[in-house]
Amino acid sequence: MATFHFDLVSPAKLIFAGEVEQVDVPGLEGDFGVLAGHAPLVATLKPGVITVFGDGQPRRYVVLGGFAEVSPEGLTILADVSWPFDEADPQFIQGRIEELEEARDKLEAERKDDSERAQLDRAIEKLDHYKVLDRTLQGDLTH
Repeated sequence: MATFHFDLVSPAKLIFAGEVEQVDVPGLEGDFGVLAGHAPLVATLKPGVITVFGDGQPRRYVVLGGFAEVSPEGLTILADVSWPFDEADPQFIQGRIEELEEARDKLEAERKDDSERAQLDRAIEKLDHYKVLDRTLQGDLTH
């Protein structure tokens, strides 16, 4: 299978750089896979798991958002926060879920008209992404 260059970068460090065969990405508009020769694109990431295929076993990384750019040079993911899947802290994710639930509840209580519905919808969507990530970390889902 053809390979391409992949970089996974967070503000703190370069997490992964190398030649890979495929990367599965949690896009906000829907999950997608990247292979060599993929059409150029820029996508926003949702909280989720990136799976990297290459030599040996697939590698998995948790991301909490960011951007992916596919170019002729390969794939670059600029993650807000990222770490290897086996180093993920489920308590951190659970704490984030609780914060998002409080924010959602506050938005629901303060909503006076439908013009504020979009903000509430975004809060609910983000909460749902974190809940799926939490279930993934607990082993209830596979990617």
